[in-house]
Amino acid sequence: MLVLGVDGTVLNLAIPSLIRTLGASPGDIQWILDAYVLAFAGLLLTAGSLSDRYGRRRFLIIGLAFFGGASLLAVLASEPWQLIGARALMGVGGSILMPSTLSILMTVFDEAERRKAMAAWSAVAMVSVIAGPTLGGFLLDHYWWGSVFLLNVPIAGLAIVAAFVLMPETRSSGRRIDPVGVVLSVVGLTAAVYVIIEREWNVGGIATAVVALGAFVVWEVRSAHPMLPLELFRNRNFSGASFSILLMSFGAGAVMLMLTQYLQFVLGYGPMKAGLALLPYAVAAALFNGLGAALGQRVSNRVLVGAGLLVMAGGFAVLATTTGYLPVLTGLMVMGVGGGLAGPAAYASLMGAIPVEHAGVGSALNDTVQQVGLAMSIAILGSVLAGVFTSAMPAGVPAAAKESIGDAIRLGFAEPAKAAFTDAVHLGAWVGGGFCVAAALLALAVLRPPAPAAAPEPEPERV
Repeated sequence: MLVLGVDGTVLNLAIPSLIRTLGASPGDIQWILDAYVLAFAGLLLTAGSLSDRYGRRRFLIIGLAFFGGASLLAVLASEPWQLIGARALMGVGGSILMPSTLSILMTVFDEAERRKAMAAWSAVAMVSVIAGPTLGGFLLDHYWWGSVFLLNVPIAGLAIVAAFVLMPETRSSGRRIDPVGVVLSVVGLTAAVYVIIEREWNVGGIATAVVALGAFVVWEVRSAHPMLPLELFRNRNFSGASFSILLMSFGAGAVMLMLTQYLQFVLGYGPMKAGLALLPYAVAAALFNGLGAALGQRVSNRVLVGAGLLVMAGGFAVLATTTGYLPVLTGLMVMGVGGGLAGPAAYASLMGAIPVEHAGVGSALNDTVQQVGLAMSIAILGSVLAGVFTSAMPAGVPAAAKESIGDAIRLGFAEPAKAAFTDAVHLGAWVGGGFCVAAALLALAVLRPPAPAAAPEPEPERV
């Protein structure tokens, strides 16, 4: 989890450096981000299903090795298209290793320890948010942009050693491979995410996605050994947690991406200072992760998820109404508190509804939902916010200055560009807060407390 989290936060921080050094256009930047998402989301279900059959630890190690090797290729890139290709390969590695992170927790720890394990999993994700900007900012301040990808290699190597030494292997040996389901899921998910990323009415892509995913559903319903047990969605806790996470990911993805640019382009922070400026969010989330796990023993997942998401919405409201770093600091800390409360409860609710033999594919389905939400956010909401920036720029500036804040500053239109970008961030924060409220209402309406355990039978009287 650490290697994936560090990579994601570091890449967002490196975007201004990629614009300046590689000459990457806004379209290039979007594909550097989305090539990873396209490969990652398209292969997750297949990788999760195969890990259930052939070994979750084995797939974790294979994915780490693949991810580390692709990171080395990214270091060597000298053109935007080369970095896009390396990011796609990193997405393949990420899809192989990611489902095992949650499924191993689910199969190794019993019910009494599982919530604590998932809270630790979430806390490590928050540690990656801290480590990524801090280490990445230091590297970007002192070395070239490729050093942020080189950072992945030692982390992946350490994780491989730890997996061999510390982890037991788990698998569901009775699972059979569903080759038709594999092909249909890869084609359908890849086509769907591609259409979302392209943001165009691509008839061929839409038709491919609809036909392949429709055929996948029909096949899985009729298959004696389905890759994905669709009856999971009949469980209100699984479907409620999944779609709440989808709404939250859609609302937050593009805004957090823009915030890293806001700190550097609008407030004038260097990469390391911008990374340190994001730390309060991670610290607050990590601290309240532990509190959320402890409260989960007394308070229902439904209440914790709903309350945490509403707190996150309050953090977005702070970002949407003020400017400068102090309001950003306040908003980030409030969002971290909300995420810390909601995270362990949402994952416990979701993973608790998945049969152990389907732990890998269930974890992969959760990851797929999040990645689709992020892809939709970057593609759809990102385009809307880019349009807000363009329309807010003065009419007389060159067209290039209306395309991105980096180009506008380079061409000498810093002040109007900063004001326009701030308007876009404010609108995005309102949208993010609105989706967090929608996710909270969905969770409160759909999630249900677990059925009470049956009372133990009295022991026979001893004579």
